[in-house]
Amino acid sequence: MHELSVTQSILEIALRHALDSDAKRILSLNIVIGKLATIVDDSVQFYWDLIAEGTIAEGAKLIFFRPPTELLCQDCGWQYTPGSDDFYCPECQSANVKIISGKEFYLESIEVE
Repeated sequence: MHELSVTQSILEIALRHALDSDAKRILSLNIVIGKLATIVDDSVQFYWDLIAEGTIAEGAKLIFFRPPTELLCQDCGWQYTPGSDDFYCPECQSANVKIISGKEFYLESIEVE
C-alpha cells in the first residue's frame, strides 16, 4: 500500500516541474527503482493511472529502470553483484557486506510537451 504515497509524490514532483516549465502535457517519466527496493512497478502504474486522471500527466508513460544490486565486502574490499539470495562475498565468503546500490528510488527524468 505504500506505493500509493510514493506514486502521489512522483505525481506532485512531475506536475511541479512541468508547470514550472510551462509544459502542456507530461509524456513520460523515467523512474529508477533498485532491485532491493520494496516498490512494485505494477502497483505504481495502477495508482498512477488513477491519480493522474484529469491532470496534464494523464496518459503519461511510466518507464521503470531496475539497476542491479552492487555490494562491497567490508573484509576483503571486493565489489560484486550478488546471486538471487546469496549475499556472501564470492571472494572470501564473508557476510560483512555493504550495499552500494540496489535500494534506490527516484524520478530520473520527465519528458514534457
